Amino acid sequence: MTGEAVAVDLNVAWWPSRMLAKFIDFAVQYGVALLLGRILAIPIEHTQDVALLSAFAVVYGVAVFIGYQVVCETVWRGRTIGKVALGLRVVREDGSPIRFAQALVRGVLLPFEMWGPALVSAVLTARGKRVGDLLAGTIVVHTRTAEPQSAGIHMPPPLMEWASLADLSRVTDELALVCRQFVLRQHQLRPAVREGLGQQLVRTVYALVSPPPPVGTPGWAYLAAVLAERRRRQMMRAFPAAQPRAEVAPPVTPPPSPPPTSDGAFAPPQ
Repeated sequence: MTGEAVAVDLNVAWWPSRMLAKFIDFAVQYGVALLLGRILAIPIEHTQDVALLSAFAVVYGVAVFIGYQVVCETVWRGRTIGKVALGLRVVREDGSPIRFAQALVRGVLLPFEMWGPALVSAVLTARGKRVGDLLAGTIVVHTRTAEPQSAGIHMPPPLMEWASLADLSRVTDELALVCRQFVLRQHQLRPAVREGLGQQLVRTVYALVSPPPPVGTPGWAYLAAVLAERRRRQMMRAFPAAQPRAEVAPPVTPPPSPPPTSDGAFAPPQ
């Protein structure tokens, strides 16, 4: 649940991709350990103090194998080199970025989990959490998702004539921006949230635009037509000589929004 009270689905990363990212991180840590080992071994190579050598080994191991993860996830907001390579990120359960406290809990518990407890916990929990995630209140998600089929909003061909005659003067820039963000990103919302927010936006726009659209117009088509026509008119005012036409989706391109449900939801009120 975001700060705007919108529930979103996070694209959870499951254990195979997380394990591969951890292998990459271990390879980086091993390389760093070898390099620092050669550099730091010079001042203590002739030291006979066993306690000093033991203390050095502990500090060295903590710095390389725990400090690496804590520093990377804090500075890179939930990412390490392995996670960047696999397109993963650690976030809090509400989807917000993690802070030092969450990164520290995950980093400190990692040596105690390693592959056994971490793998068992990731397989058994609903969101693939290891023990460190459970205690820190975090989850690992994919940041690389498929892009929408179209980055723009096209005019549905059946509504082109209606939109060209509609009065859109009362649709503010703020409302148009909210509608545009909803149409382009509604695939990221839960179905119930998408339907509820879609109906709310359609009712708001419907009260400001006249004449009403043809009976039976789906909600997604109604919002797309208003936004596409509004953009066309703005382009005409900015470049009157160009006289651009409204963008029309090619016949083979599916609509940018999901079709309305069978019960008529997400459609203009009658």
